[in-house]
Amino acid sequence: MKKADKTQLIDTLVEQLKESEIFYLTDISGLDAVQTSELRRFCFNKGVKLEVVKNTLLRKAMEKVEKDFDDLYDVLKGNTALMFTDTGNVPARLIQDFTKKHKATKPELKGAYVEEMCYVGGENLEFLANIKSKNELIGDIVGLLQSPAKNVISALQSSGGGTIAGLVKTLSERSE
Repeated sequence: MKKADKTQLIDTLVEQLKESEIFYLTDISGLDAVQTSELRRFCFNKGVKLEVVKNTLLRKAMEKVEKDFDDLYDVLKGNTALMFTDTGNVPARLIQDFTKKHKATKPELKGAYVEEMCYVGGENLEFLANIKSKNELIGDIVGLLQSPAKNVISALQSSGGGTIAGLVKTLSERSE
């Protein structure tokens, strides 16, 4: 690979790393051509961008970005594939689904960068798969905020004919 090509690839990686708050480092070595194509299809269908990179070029790109990737440098050995996404748990679930379907050990999680946190090693896969996305957390908060209002409306509707006495009685029964 020519030096100009390497420089261009590093610049592309720098831009991707700057724009992305979530990426996974995986090892997909050992997958045959059919499995690799299927993994790429899985990724495409889930909105994950899969890209195989050279470790030295990725490290140089990481060093140029003003984010803390120090914990991930140690996993840049062997074959490395990058998975870029907008949702933190999607690549982890994708890896779990793919390995279950094919009864394989690959792709294997080497590390992940999710919302300014580094996770190193395959033992974090289950944790990462269970992380809630930003939209899921917002939904939970909205649900919690709506809960008291729903209780009052429910109490008003179920109280005896909508009278104050019926409302007080219903609310007092619910607090017990």
